[in-house]
Amino acid sequence: MDFALEDILKILLAILIGGLIGVEREYRDKAAGFRTIIFICVGAALFTILSLKLGGEEDPVRIAASVVAGVGFLGAGVILRDRGRIMGLTTAATIWLSAALGMGIGGGVYLLTGFAAVAILIVLWLFPRFEQSIDKVRVTRTYEIHCAADHELFGHLKNLVENSSLQVSDFSRSRSGANMICKWETIGRINDHERLNEQLFDHPDIVEFIT
Repeated sequence: MDFALEDILKILLAILIGGLIGVEREYRDKAAGFRTIIFICVGAALFTILSLKLGGEEDPVRIAASVVAGVGFLGAGVILRDRGRIMGLTTAATIWLSAALGMGIGGGVYLLTGFAAVAILIVLWLFPRFEQSIDKVRVTRTYEIHCAADHELFGHLKNLVENSSLQVSDFSRSRSGANMICKWETIGRINDHERLNEQLFDHPDIVEFIT
């Protein structure tokens, strides 16, 4: 089995593209960083090269087909649940895409792979700012308020939350001794959240509140 100069260039190109994507992940201090993304991209490229050479004309993608399943296990390892939120999905998707780029390089599909790599880098570097702008428009927060069990006070707090320009998606109330615990799950702009947060912080009848 002979290896051509093109195969070596494919590995070097996989190192370059994997490194460019890995720099962004390392900069954001993600679980899969610079070296990890390089290894994934190079590994996918190498498996594809070997698959084309070992599979012959009858089954040239036999080994390469297993890359997709193998990368799935790596991606699953960086997905975590934190306080009800799913973390690591972007990193998992980046791992998956890096393997796809490596397979494209290994298969010699340079133009499509190069275009995809540029598109991925644009999304990774520029889109977070756009995403933050969207998040500021629609933010979900849960307000847990501890205060004296008083119907008049409850009505006042209810009006305070409902008049804050926030949308109330869920509400619950419970009692613990002489105190009541009210929970409002709200959705709205970050400025409206901050305004309500200040009002609750300065309220003299609130013993404790958590967001």
